[in-house]
Amino acid sequence: MSSTTEDEALAAANQQIELAVGGMTCASCSARIERKLNKLDGVSATVNFATEKAKVTYPVQLTATDLIKVIEDTGYTAVLPKPKTSAPEAAGETVSSGEPEEAEAEYDEHTRSLRERMLVSVALAVPVIAMAMVPPLQFTYWQWASLTLAAPVVVWGAWPFHKAAWANARHGAATMDTLISLGVAAATLWSLYALFLGDAGAPGLHHGFDLTVDRDMADSNIYLEVASGLTAAILSGRFFEARSKRRAGAALRALLQMGAKDVAVLRDGREERIPVEQLGVGDLFVVRPGEKIATDGVVEEGTSAVDASMLTGESVPVEVGMGDAVVGATVNAGGRLVVRATRVGADTQLAQMAKLVEDAQTGKAEIQRLADRVSAVFVPIVIALAVGTLAFWLGGGAGTASAFSSAVAVLIIACPCGLGLATPTALLVGTGRGAQLGILIKGPEVLESTRRIDTVVLDKTGTVTTGRMSLTGVHAADGVDEDEALRLAGALEHASEHPIAKAIALGAEDRVGDLPAVEDFTNLEGLGVRGTVEGRTVLVGRPRMLAEAGAELPEELQAAQKAAEAQGRTAVAVAWDGHACAVLVVADTLKPTSAEAIQRLRDLGLRPVLLTGDNETAARAVAAEVGIDELVAEVLPKDKVDVIARLQDEGRVVAMVGDGVNDAAALAQADLGLAMGTGTDVAIEASDLTLVRGDLNAAVDAIRLARATLRTIKGNLFWAFAYNIAALPLAALGLLNPLIAGAAMAFSSVFVVSNSLRLRRFRTAAVPHD
Repeated sequence: MSSTTEDEALAAANQQIELAVGGMTCASCSARIERKLNKLDGVSATVNFATEKAKVTYPVQLTATDLIKVIEDTGYTAVLPKPKTSAPEAAGETVSSGEPEEAEAEYDEHTRSLRERMLVSVALAVPVIAMAMVPPLQFTYWQWASLTLAAPVVVWGAWPFHKAAWANARHGAATMDTLISLGVAAATLWSLYALFLGDAGAPGLHHGFDLTVDRDMADSNIYLEVASGLTAAILSGRFFEARSKRRAGAALRALLQMGAKDVAVLRDGREERIPVEQLGVGDLFVVRPGEKIATDGVVEEGTSAVDASMLTGESVPVEVGMGDAVVGATVNAGGRLVVRATRVGADTQLAQMAKLVEDAQTGKAEIQRLADRVSAVFVPIVIALAVGTLAFWLGGGAGTASAFSSAVAVLIIACPCGLGLATPTALLVGTGRGAQLGILIKGPEVLESTRRIDTVVLDKTGTVTTGRMSLTGVHAADGVDEDEALRLAGALEHASEHPIAKAIALGAEDRVGDLPAVEDFTNLEGLGVRGTVEGRTVLVGRPRMLAEAGAELPEELQAAQKAAEAQGRTAVAVAWDGHACAVLVVADTLKPTSAEAIQRLRDLGLRPVLLTGDNETAARAVAAEVGIDELVAEVLPKDKVDVIARLQDEGRVVAMVGDGVNDAAALAQADLGLAMGTGTDVAIEASDLTLVRGDLNAAVDAIRLARATLRTIKGNLFWAFAYNIAALPLAALGLLNPLIAGAAMAFSSVFVVSNSLRLRRFRTAAVPHD
């Protein structure tokens, strides 16, 4: 058996599944589940705390039930995710800021439960904290009032932490919930001891509040404000974190909800409205003005303008007519269309976009794996440090209360949640925002590549240029009317299928209107065409063909021909009645945004290189027009990989932008591959980033967004690491009151998520083009 066959057999022997995991409260939870799953033979698992999903590749001898049992035995829950269904709301309604739909999207059952516990706990904890911190509020039996108010908070409010801590203890593990539960329980039990068995229950008890731990604290002090305040602070942090995570995933949910809900299908000449799920490949369906196109297809009848802004971020509607491809979830902004479905369900561009985005959000960058490893060992170290702190202060002669306060502060301040949320939340927001702008990031490792690249190789045709020939100039001989020459040449070329002929015919129709009929049309292979138009014998083609027919170009037309060819353009000669009368100039036109995009690439510190199979003269003309100094011309498709490899051998880190089948290998070879979504599926599959709209500015935005996401991840990780490194010694030295420690710890997670949400405001820097 060949190695290829062995690889195929191995791939076929493995299955992949995605599980929704419940009960995770911090990064150490996801690390534990991941570790347990990866201990199984043949299993490779990635567990994402932010998305609450486990992506598992497993051999055929195992089942999904086996995997779920392992997760449950670890102390968590796991189920197969619910199938995603389309929603009737438009994407714009779902993601627009401040709309009720978005507010609703911020709450699910878990978030609502957290919100309820938070509100009750805050309402009860505030007076407890106020009485403990402000001596004038301490009336005769205030400590017993504090106990009455704090009891529901430390029992019912903190119940999720106690429950998770107990479940983890049964499985011999410790997580962030263990630290919180220990802190709350210790503060509460100490207070109960002081109230019932110590002096704290005596009428007229007074004690003040300090940011640090007072070494002279009496054993009669109570810590109900710490227990209730800590619970309220962490519940608040968890609630805002959960709501922010929901908002971070809003872009993906909006993408999944873009599709139409039902469709008017044509059957036996009659329209029948059916759910879009029942639509099959080959079915004809009607799209009226203002309706969404139900699925990917080809226009069979009608013309219209299609608004694809929801998928591509491109604000200008695109004109479509018979034979043009249209994409599902885009909006018919003009006339009635009849479309034949070509792809349905999971094969549509919308579904594939959503899959790419979701895969990217589920993955882990190398930098996140480091954070996960730290989180996995962090909690046991913190518990050991808290015990060590307690022993140190007791051994040093400090009071039991102050030693206890320092140990509780250590338990509380050490929050690994920020480490676990740093990368996933930024990925959630960054990839979701990219999807809204028509930029699909395939995975988190792509972000690292965008930071390192210094050279961008641009395929010319279809990337820098439109890939379509168009008429760019008309030069008439003395005494000949330009419009007349264009009208006769256009009429003759209208009968030809050659791309240059089509460009001339379309240019003529745009400039002079309807074209006359042609008789005796003859195609002269490789030279041009000949025919009779309005009684005149007309020749259109290479100047050599005209010369052979005795119609030499006069000097002014020869000059026009040479000038066009010097710019890399194609000169087409026109003659009638035996005389050369005009030269028409045809070229593959630049995309209107290419020059602007090249300058923006330079502004990012990148060196653009033009790569093309065209002759060097034509390539230099295009390069000069868009502002590229470095080019590689006359390259065969199979040699594009060698060009990328050569640049890499020179020490450059190369990004490649392309759109065709012949670009796929080069895209794969490059350190970062960017495929135009207007290109082929092969190119898109080989790339790291897919640009849904065929605009080079999208490549600039993709690099900017990826870099911004990476900067956010690094900022989040720096904050999370620096916070713990700075706060733990303060807590151990007794310089941090447990109540302040709890509030600061909750703020840490909220800060990380809020910092990631700033990516939602990312905007394209391109100037709009009409």
